[in-house]
Amino acid sequence: MVTMDEIVALCKRRGFIFQSSEIYGGLNSCWDYGPLGVEMKNNIKRLWWKANVQLRDDVVGLDSSILMNPKVWEASGHLSNFADPMADCKVCKKRWRVDQLQEYKCPECGGELTEARMFNLMFKTFMGPVEDESAVVYLRPETAQGIFVNFINVQQTMRKKLPFGIAQIGKSFRNEITPGNFIFRTREFEQMEIEYFVKPGTDEQWHKHWIEQRINWYYKLGIKKENLRIREHGKDELAHYAKACVDIEYLFPMGWSELEGIANRTDFDLTQHQKYSGENLTYFDDETKQRYIPYVIEPSAGVDRSLLAFLIDAYEYQQIDKDDFRVVLHLHPAIAPVKAAVFPLMKKEELVKKAKEIYNELKYKWIVQYDESGSIGKRYRRQDEIGTPFGITVDYQTLEDETVTIRDRDTMEQVRVHIKEIIPYLEERIEVKF
Repeated sequence: MVTMDEIVALCKRRGFIFQSSEIYGGLNSCWDYGPLGVEMKNNIKRLWWKANVQLRDDVVGLDSSILMNPKVWEASGHLSNFADPMADCKVCKKRWRVDQLQEYKCPECGGELTEARMFNLMFKTFMGPVEDESAVVYLRPETAQGIFVNFINVQQTMRKKLPFGIAQIGKSFRNEITPGNFIFRTREFEQMEIEYFVKPGTDEQWHKHWIEQRINWYYKLGIKKENLRIREHGKDELAHYAKACVDIEYLFPMGWSELEGIANRTDFDLTQHQKYSGENLTYFDDETKQRYIPYVIEPSAGVDRSLLAFLIDAYEYQQIDKDDFRVVLHLHPAIAPVKAAVFPLMKKEELVKKAKEIYNELKYKWIVQYDESGSIGKRYRRQDEIGTPFGITVDYQTLEDETVTIRDRDTMEQVRVHIKEIIPYLEERIEVKF
């Protein structure tokens, strides 16, 4: 299996991900997405939105504010419960989460640890010119609460009946004690969340529905089945608000770890916000003529973790023959940051002109690249390493009959296609059917 060091090196070398503020020595667990990384990240978000909002009649979207009234976090329990036990090493001064230690000593140097104390994970800041307690606000630690406080707004304006969901993609912030494993655990991250509101009593069947929907999304986009598993939380693991929770886990280089959680949050959140706000957050059921607070099923995925899993799953060091090898990313074409690369076989004026015509036409449809530097073999290898699924080569036969060769990244086989058929050929292979 690929190591995390190999993934980090590839991301830096090919412009997927850089260390944030690198020229100043960086900042722990903060990362910047480069030109290829941001394209891949956007593709993942678009595909999640398409599968969960665009193609469903029962889910609508939202983009709520990062900064919210502090009472939101009081009602949700984040001010009192969103904390981890922390201890410091008396020798090397490193800080550790106590609940993740195998034994109560420093994993780094074996030194004695201080007594554990609780550490709230929310980032605190101040709104306005005066820094006092009345001006305290928090960077949201999850996108979910922005959905809950807008439940009535969305339900009434969209005239939605249960069951229905509200989806959101956005940044969240957690002041993690021990972030790490590249972009797996960071203090600033992007979430893709759905709060799916259901009638109490139907929650368990909808929980199963969303577990199936979500794991199939990863399968459809090329994650190998043997690298995914479903793990149900034990009662001792459940969050205080949850009736049940399942993790979709991926086999990362550091072992099986959470990729996405699907929780049955019951009516906890809406009940809390109704209590603290004084607003009526019940739903009137036209069929039963009753008012009740809906239960909520929450599929919650991380954009960054998803991107990391897709990269790891796609990576292959491939020995072609005794003297030839390549690094290739077998990314699903819909996720690949660059869909196709266009090459003139040689830097001859007539070939370059035709290649650029094709390149400029494809730009209106997808992110594509043009490359005329180096041998055709080296150009193929450069594209293989960033996961570009198709290489289009303009040669002298192109000038005679308007056909090009299209090379498949995974098989390295080539077919001749008429220039007019390039877009339909690529569309058929890039589009994903959910």
